[in-house]
Amino acid sequence: MKLQKYDSINVIPFIDVLLVLLAIVLLTSTFITKGIIPVNLPDAQNASKLKSDKEIVIVINDQGELFMEDMKIAIENIELELLQKSRETPIHLNTDKNTKFEYFVNVLDMLKKNEFSNVSIVTKK
Repeated sequence: MKLQKYDSINVIPFIDVLLVLLAIVLLTSTFITKGIIPVNLPDAQNASKLKSDKEIVIVINDQGELFMEDMKIAIENIELELLQKSRETPIHLNTDKNTKFEYFVNVLDMLKKNEFSNVSIVTKK
């Protein structure tokens, strides 16, 4: 029996498999981001607690008053609180649109001086 020589490769089955895999990835990623997939974590006797790098929200109102986690606080105290956290802790900066730019710059300057790099400025779309 003589083998046939093919001039081209049939890639349609390969494309079909890739499309199915793409559909699976897209479906599972949307379930994960919406938190639809419930996960019950097991208990352990000797588990250590993770570092809490939860986000920190700093708010500047229109009078220039600073709030951190819904408590009025001075910029020096914010600096002391932040120095106890990791430099990669996410910081969200909310500023009223009528706030003097000087207050905003003071907070950003304090964050830059202490080398906090994960800073987000929250805006409304």
